[in-house]
Amino acid sequence: MAGERVLVVDDEASLREFLTILFEREGYTVRTASTGEEALALVPGWRPDLVLTDLNMPGMDGIELLRQLKSHATPDAREIPVILVTAYGTIAHAVAAMREGAFDYVAKPFHNDELRLMVAKALALRRLEEDNARLRAELGERYQLEGIVGASPRMNAVFALVARVRSTRINCLVCGESGTGKELIARAIHFGSDRAQGPFVPVNCGAIPEALFESELFGHRKGSFTGAVRDKNGFFQAADGGTLFLDEVGEMPLSAQVKVLRALAERKVTPVGGTAEIPVDVRIVAATNRDLAAHVAAGAFREDLYYRLNVVEIDVPPLRERPEDLHRLVEHFVARFAEEYRQPVQGISPEALRVLHGYPFPGNVRELQNIIERAVALETGPLITVASLPERVHGGMGAVSPDEAQTAEIPGTGIDLEGKLAALERRYLERALHQTNGNRTQAARLLGITFRSFRYRLLKFGMDAGDE
Repeated sequence: MAGERVLVVDDEASLREFLTILFEREGYTVRTASTGEEALALVPGWRPDLVLTDLNMPGMDGIELLRQLKSHATPDAREIPVILVTAYGTIAHAVAAMREGAFDYVAKPFHNDELRLMVAKALALRRLEEDNARLRAELGERYQLEGIVGASPRMNAVFALVARVRSTRINCLVCGESGTGKELIARAIHFGSDRAQGPFVPVNCGAIPEALFESELFGHRKGSFTGAVRDKNGFFQAADGGTLFLDEVGEMPLSAQVKVLRALAERKVTPVGGTAEIPVDVRIVAATNRDLAAHVAAGAFREDLYYRLNVVEIDVPPLRERPEDLHRLVEHFVARFAEEYRQPVQGISPEALRVLHGYPFPGNVRELQNIIERAVALETGPLITVASLPERVHGGMGAVSPDEAQTAEIPGTGIDLEGKLAALERRYLERALHQTNGNRTQAARLLGITFRSFRYRLLKFGMDAGDE
């Protein structure tokens, strides 16, 4: 790319002049240095994109210059690709230098085209690495918070609230349907706080039997009950200095709620079978997919504990209420699972994306993640197609968009739903066959169903279903 900066380091003035002319003709900006010490002094201020250095020079040689750049220079300088120019007899030294971080080496006498290609390759790789780093930073700022993807107004409001509370020790209640990413929000709060070096301890309140709840949270002493064969610390002690994440807190039994309230108020716990109180420094982040206020009104959850936990409430919207984020989430999961499964999938087809937009996602982001993982694992082409999506996503009414559903009206006399759906299905079959000139394989793909399912539907309507 024109204007990229190349620093040439050589003790021979004639070679410096030749290389300057060679690379300036390629559009690069060139500066030279006659010693390694001079080059090292130039780097911080001029910030070259590439260093081309002779291996054998008086004073600081090329290998020592490489070592200085890779170990003692600024972080930016450590990323500068270094190419070594070496005489034939010192190639072994150049190869050894590559183990220390050199990009490549070229032996004298070299061909101009060989050197030009090597420099272009090194600079292209540097540009790619810089672009990737920049994109990762932009994605981190715009779309993600500790692994959470989203840029919709609803999610931006969540991110803003998390950013405001995570530097405090305020208890937070994260509310939202299952699969919306409540634990990711809790982790974002923890790892963005001054407690990030402390433990993050997740506890699923719904998975602990009521009889063991107190022991699991506060620990127990040896012999305090049958099976207590040794002292055991509870989750509160495990989270000391960090964050205790009480997931599905609405499932906490009433018998344990008063003891949790006391632990939060006094910042002390007493193990089952013990007498001494143990101080704990714990921040609480709780999460629920229930309406806790309704549970309080029904007497199923203590009001005082509810207000102790719900100092700040963070509402995570379901996926269907932030459709703007769907494409970004798909791209995020495609990249993740394509790398994990080493698949060639690079994105999603427009048709498959439209189908996903028409699906309500009762399982929210977690369901989308599972759908994309399955699709990436099954897909053999570069894009996820409708055929790679589960039947529940593209079959029946699941593939009808919200706009299409809103236009449907039911007269007072009622309708024949089965008949209307059958007629609609038959029209789609006929149109698909017409658009593909009777090719049933392509028609099935166009409708996002398997060939076997397509043949079954043809038979159902008495249409020709013979083999192709």
